[in-house]
This record gives sequence, C-alpha cells and structure tokens, in this order.
Amino acid sequence: MNDAYAKSRTEVETKNMDGRAVNRRTMLGMTGAGLAGSLLACATGSGVQPASATQSSRRRSFAGKVVLITGATSGIGRAAAIAFAVEGGKVGFCGRRELLGQEVERQIKAAGGEAAYVRADVLMEDDVKRFVDQIFAKYGRLDVAFNNAGITIEKPLHEYSSEEWDSVLNTNLRGVFLAMKYEIPHMIAGGGGNIVVTSSSNAIATTERRAAYTASKRALIGLVQAAALDYASKGIRVNALIPGTTDTALVRRAAGMEKMPDAVWEVMARQWAKSHVPGLGRMATPEEIAAFALVLASDDHPYITGTQMVIDGGKTAHAG
Repeated sequence: MNDAYAKSRTEVETKNMDGRAVNRRTMLGMTGAGLAGSLLACATGSGVQPASATQSSRRRSFAGKVVLITGATSGIGRAAAIAFAVEGGKVGFCGRRELLGQEVERQIKAAGGEAAYVRADVLMEDDVKRFVDQIFAKYGRLDVAFNNAGITIEKPLHEYSSEEWDSVLNTNLRGVFLAMKYEIPHMIAGGGGNIVVTSSSNAIATTERRAAYTASKRALIGLVQAAALDYASKGIRVNALIPGTTDTALVRRAAGMEKMPDAVWEVMARQWAKSHVPGLGRMATPEEIAAFALVLASDDHPYITGTQMVIDGGKTAHAG
C-alpha cells in the first residue's frame, strides 16, 4: 500500500460508525428477551418499536448457527452483531478499530451471547482470509455472512484523487468480493448458507458528491445477482440489503455537527430528515436496519435470492 493510498485511508470515515453508541449501550447490561426487546425498540427520538421486537423475545432464530460480519465495530454492523447474538448465533466479526471491536465482544459475552472479534481490514486480502479462516476454525462451520463494511468520501467527481476513488471502490466492492471468495467454500462444504450484502439506497437514487459511493453500491447489486445464480444449486442464497439514510456518525460529520452536543444533533437531525427523507420523514436507526438484515439471513424465506430488499422509510419511493 503506497503512502498516498495509506493517507487516504486516514482521511475516510467508516460508513457505519454510530455516534450515539453511548446512549444505546445501556441495553447491553441486560440478557435474553430483555436485551432483544430493548435492542429492537431503540429508534432515533421517535419511540417507534419495530414489529419484530415481540417475535424476537419468543424464539432464537440463529441458535447454533455461525454468523460472520464485516464492519461490525459500530453502527449497523455492531447492531447486527448484537442482534444475531441475541438470537442465539455464534458471531464472528471484524473491523479495523480494535478497541471498539473488543468492547463489542465483551458486551455481547457479558449479556450471555457468543462472539469473537478479529481485527481485519477488508482492503487487505490476507486480513480477510485470516478472519474467515479463524472464525471457521473456532466454530467449525459457517452458516451466515453479513458483508457490511463500507466507507464514503463525498466531493465532486473531478476532485477525487485516484487514491480516494480506489479507497471507496476497493473497500465497498472489492472488500465484499474478497469476503465472499473466502466465505463461500466453507458454506459449500457445509451444505449451504445465507449471504447478505449491505448496498445503499444510493444504488437506486443518489445525489451530488457521491460518485464513488454510488458506483460501488450499484456495482454490489450486480455482484449479488451474479453470485446468487452461481451458487443457488449449492444451497447458498445471496441478497442485497438496501438501507436508507441511517443515523450514524458519518451523517453527523457530513452535517458539520460532530462537535455539537448530542441533544443539539438530535434536534437538527429530526428537522433535516423531515424535509430530506420522503415518506416517514426520519432517519433509520442502526437497529432497525440490522433487524431487517436478520430477516434476510434467516431460513424463514427460502425462496428469496438475488434480490434487492429496500428498507428506506420511503426515501426512494419517488424514484422511477
């Protein structure tokens, strides 16, 4: 990795960082149904509880299954790691930020779940292979993969450096390719599995300053469709998750509100969403997106593969 490329890595921010993690972590002192209900009920300033919260308290959909997640030290990935563990999954997850990863692992285990964090950067093929192999060696199988790691750099197209463009495309697209490359052989050997890939509503309708991000997220749709056809006969389903604007630290930084008090950010975020998110008029919480990822990763809908499942509060309903 050359110096310019390494420099670009220090300038980008992970897509799924959750700036409000401190407020949510109070839920991690609970176990079982209490943790599940609190996890799924958490919505950004809205008091909205997803319909699946009561279902989660009655059954453990991933009991005995091994789940791999990339980009799970915060945001959507972190919420998914917790949710899979609540549902009985043995969760192996990776991310670049070691302290956050270790914290998430401790919290899941303290709540009675099973998790293993491995520091890995999806830009590095050796890291990805080591991560997948290490989790397989620990748990002896691989049933579910949630390939979620992603970043963004936002600026007019001609202002991107080649290194910045490559950083976004290689993280968001090549990183998923590498993860699937090393996950799929284990799934084939085990008789099948479910893969969920985090794309974006920008794959359907985007805005200015997102050329690299949009290109990578639209490309993921093609990757998912082709892979679904490649491996349907092997019992592996592959689907794309299309989340809308989710309340993460990335959005907060883009709004120039990173250093503002949480209370100020929450008021501004609600006001922004009312005029910028058609439909429900609010941003999603990471927990809401994670809950839908669990639906796609479950065995409840075995006829779904090669699809693009949208959860965006109505954001793209106007797009033709």
